[in-house]
Amino acid sequence: MIGSMEDDRIYLETDRLILRRFTAEDADLLIELDSDPAVMRYLTGGVPTAPEVIRERYLPNVLAGYEKWDGKLGLLAAHEKDGGAFAGWFILRPRPEGPLDEVELGYRLRRAAWGRGYATEGSQALLRKAFTELGARLAWAETMFVNQGSRNVMEKLGMVHVKTFFPDLEPIEGSEHGEVRYEITAEQWARR
Repeated sequence: MIGSMEDDRIYLETDRLILRRFTAEDADLLIELDSDPAVMRYLTGGVPTAPEVIRERYLPNVLAGYEKWDGKLGLLAAHEKDGGAFAGWFILRPRPEGPLDEVELGYRLRRAAWGRGYATEGSQALLRKAFTELGARLAWAETMFVNQGSRNVMEKLGMVHVKTFFPDLEPIEGSEHGEVRYEITAEQWARR
């Protein structure tokens, strides 16, 4: 529950969301999120992530990321301020061996949180933090070409489509159209 959350776990607040660091006790939140076929549609074709993968690999990697990046970057649990419901997660982090000033921006939200502007609101706050506090010079995001909802969010953020590519992945519905990468630089963000 958000009301009992320790302040040092809170990473960022927006008008309607609290973004906090995950803990080892949060596996069930991630399992529930990744078990929804609609949420996983553009990631795995709707196939859920196995609970043991989340508990044994995914969550430990998330927690290790906080140590690696001194708590400044990583995967963040998003909760609604009004009632404390888990809305999903946001991510702000570099590639594993990439430069720290180039960060990936992303989000995965529960269906109940779709269509409420949370993806845009949380992402705007993370871009602000990345460019004004963390010294990022570039933020990027990727999604399937056919994921128009995410592409719309990226465009609202001022991100620009820079390439379409075809990764060597298991084919899912729409993958024949490829993936897209959007970017925004600190300079572009400052001009918005």
